[in-house]
Amino acid sequence: MPGFIKELKKWPFTGFVGLNTLFVGLCNKADFRALDFSHLKLTCSGGMPLTHAAADEWQKVTGCKVVEGYGLTETSPVVSFNPIGKERIGTIGVPVAETEIKIQDQNGEALPQGEAGMLCVRGPQVMKGYWNREEATRDVMTEDGFLITGDIAVQHPDGYLQIVDRAKDMIIVSGFNVYPTEVEDCLSSHPSILESAAIGVPDDKTGEAVKAFVVLRANVDSLDEKALRAYCKENLAAYKVPKFVEVRKELPKTNVGKVLRRALREEKQV
Repeated sequence: MPGFIKELKKWPFTGFVGLNTLFVGLCNKADFRALDFSHLKLTCSGGMPLTHAAADEWQKVTGCKVVEGYGLTETSPVVSFNPIGKERIGTIGVPVAETEIKIQDQNGEALPQGEAGMLCVRGPQVMKGYWNREEATRDVMTEDGFLITGDIAVQHPDGYLQIVDRAKDMIIVSGFNVYPTEVEDCLSSHPSILESAAIGVPDDKTGEAVKAFVVLRANVDSLDEKALRAYCKENLAAYKVPKFVEVRKELPKTNVGKVLRRALREEKQV
């Protein structure tokens, strides 16, 4: 991180691309906050859902809004983007030119606007298939050429798309769907929390329960779990409130800084 910030000092950058963990990490560095941001005109986010806390902190430090987009390797790589000047935080914008999307249920039936379901994409940027992997291709491509992304999304009446979460990360509490991103967005807005991750863990009464992993800000020594749950209850339905909270010094991440919920799920939870 120090080397990266040193490089940023060498030129007046006008654009920046990153994701939650990078935005938050930089904003908590005094030498980054001291940079000249007068030339910064555009900040783009991708790779994971942008939290409101990260977007607000970035804009407060740099004076520049974060514009979120969405894509996958299989879509070369853009599906949608927020129109400049018409940004809506919390959404991935609207489909790019010549791109079709549909939201479908688990049976492959199209869902009406406003209902959460599997995001499927068709367009000139979508792959024809995986090289020499016919079975894997059949798993993700429909007969009419749509790519099944594996992401749960909602399309609003004005056409803007919102990623709810990855289908495989969804938590089922007493039969109700809990999307980790919503829980993490709430946790990250708490003044004591720097980063967070939520997963489902086995529970005798509810099938699964929400467990939160949090990293505290540098000036915070401890966390009152009871107070944190009370804070969550003010912003989330009761079944979405974390039953378990674990404080960590750091969260497992990919090389580009994306939090690995899978790694947390694979740990032996107590």
